[in-house]
Amino acid sequence: MKNIGFQSILLALLIALSMTGTFFGSTLTVALAQQPTDIPPASTGIFITVVTDEPQINVRMGPSSSLYPVVGILSTGSVVPALGRSQGGDWIQIEFAGAPNNKGWVYSPLVQVSPPGTLQVVEPPPTPMQPATATIDPTLAAQFNIVPTNTRLPTFTPPPSLTPSSDTAAASPAAASEASVPIGTIIIAFAILGLIGLPLSFISRKR
Repeated sequence: MKNIGFQSILLALLIALSMTGTFFGSTLTVALAQQPTDIPPASTGIFITVVTDEPQINVRMGPSSSLYPVVGILSTGSVVPALGRSQGGDWIQIEFAGAPNNKGWVYSPLVQVSPPGTLQVVEPPPTPMQPATATIDPTLAAQFNIVPTNTRLPTFTPPPSLTPSSDTAAASPAAASEASVPIGTIIIAFAILGLIGLPLSFISRKR
């Protein structure tokens, strides 16, 4: 009787343990199924191959060589998944580890798409902030702005000509002749007086 009772208790314990293991196993499975997992983005099944003559090409942050910086390089012959293309098709978005969101852009003439297919157009990322440009103080710049004045420069007046005009040349001999008549008369008068005085001086000496 004691053996039967012991076996019954042992059987009941085994059944209880099996049911507890099944419960915890199912709970653990449900808990694991509910944990979030990082699912990689679905690939388009399209790849690009670098086919340029250069040893490598640049991978940029966005579809522009002037607006986006270089985030890495790809060697010639490299094959990576393609994710999309720019609006005009000049740039192709690829999977590139290390770039923002693990996505980069390559110039389409430097790669070959295989198999040939239509890549969907994707929006470019926002352009990075440009460095602030130095501004010039307007007050300081105004000191170097020279505004020309409206002061009129003096005009050049030529000096009078030294060549006498015809009227002046004609009038000069007449004026000279008129001025020489009184002088000549005075000289003649003094000469006559001298001639008259000379005989008178001899007469007065003889007396």
